[in-house]
Amino acid sequence: MADFDVAVLGAGPGGYVAAIRAAQLGLRVALVEKEAALGGTCLRVGCIPSKALLESSALFAKAQDGLAEHGLVFKEVTLDLPAMMRRKEAVVSQLTDGVAGLMKKNKVTVFQGAARLVSGNRVVIESDGDTKEIASRTIILATGSEPTPLPGLAFDGSRIVSSTEALSFESVPEHLVVVGAGAVGLEMGAVWQRLGAQVTVIELLPRIVPFADKMVATTLQRALKAQGLSFMLGAKVTSAEVSGEKVAVRVEDAKEKSETLRCDRVLVAVGRRPYAEGLGLSEAGVAVDETGRVGVNEHLQTNVDHIYAIGDLVAGPMLAHKAEEEGMAAAEHIAGLPGHVNYDVIPSIVYTEPELAQVGLTEEQVKEKGLAYNTGRFYFRANGRALAAGESEGLVKIIAAKETDRLLGVHVLGHGASELIAEAVVAMEFGASSEDLARIVHAHPTRSEAVRESALAVDNRAIHA
Repeated sequence: MADFDVAVLGAGPGGYVAAIRAAQLGLRVALVEKEAALGGTCLRVGCIPSKALLESSALFAKAQDGLAEHGLVFKEVTLDLPAMMRRKEAVVSQLTDGVAGLMKKNKVTVFQGAARLVSGNRVVIESDGDTKEIASRTIILATGSEPTPLPGLAFDGSRIVSSTEALSFESVPEHLVVVGAGAVGLEMGAVWQRLGAQVTVIELLPRIVPFADKMVATTLQRALKAQGLSFMLGAKVTSAEVSGEKVAVRVEDAKEKSETLRCDRVLVAVGRRPYAEGLGLSEAGVAVDETGRVGVNEHLQTNVDHIYAIGDLVAGPMLAHKAEEEGMAAAEHIAGLPGHVNYDVIPSIVYTEPELAQVGLTEEQVKEKGLAYNTGRFYFRANGRALAAGESEGLVKIIAAKETDRLLGVHVLGHGASELIAEAVVAMEFGASSEDLARIVHAHPTRSEAVRESALAVDNRAIHA
């Protein structure tokens, strides 16, 4: 008899959620994590610490020059970076401790160490020279991902860094070069720009946040540029040479014209790649494609049917909430339930100011599919709550099928967009139309009224536009 019904390898959002759900369903669960703290990249060196710094840096920026219009004038605002970092670490510690508490509450057996499959059902766990071995009827692979390096820009942990190091700079860089204009690059660039750094963002593609709706992304770029970020689009970094405390970054534009930027730090944020180093996938017979991703079926099963894979190891957006849903679905399938993930309604968010949040298709994707559609837009500058708060930048854009009016995509750019998008996710999950959103009563005055007005605008009947 196996020691466990389920062994989850990796305690990030996907892994620990899978462990909890499996335990709730009465299964004997082991959770293996190589780091001392649970929570994975997201809690320890990703989503949570970056949001803590985004909140703190936004307050610092607002205190400097954003409150005078409210009649609040400060003689001097100073930055205590160590205190800001201590707060960030306290938030992280509270949440990782919370995950550990959840494991005890749900009677999940936790093993600290690096996991390695030695067969289809056996896992070796190595930690500080000690080795344990457990057996499990099923296994869920949830080892996540790691930052992708670029040729010529090898991470050195000091001058050329990943997002992990960029969360813990001991001082504000005079000039920070960010390579990659995705969510991570823009968020970390925004943090350090608010705290006083000159920030230059270099992106190979001709636009920022290439996964987003083009019109909304362009509006975000204008807003970030007005805040002080500089952009070099359609450009690539060909080399970076560290000399003392400076880095010379060679950049080539689309016309192959080169220039050299001199900066203090380079943040490489061009994406992440699946992490399965030393996991023993080949020994267990688990197939991996040329990108390093593990192939799975609709139930998250690999080609070895009692081994499941979730999160950043498998296809789809590398998002914590996507991993969580997959973790729950895998656990439920193991328990004999119809676990399911609706990949068409997974929201994605960029936590800049304004925030960019979206769910469903972009207008460009709708056109590529040849679908007939209508759009509605409503700008926050006409929203009473946004104006009262002094946060009226941005808009809501809704895309609906022309014949059926069914929602195809919802895009929000503005303060609090990360919260507003949930309404659209629920609506799309239930197959709602723009008419459904337009007929729902929204409290006044709230920013959510912009969602309703955008839905009304799909049929050219917005009230306040």
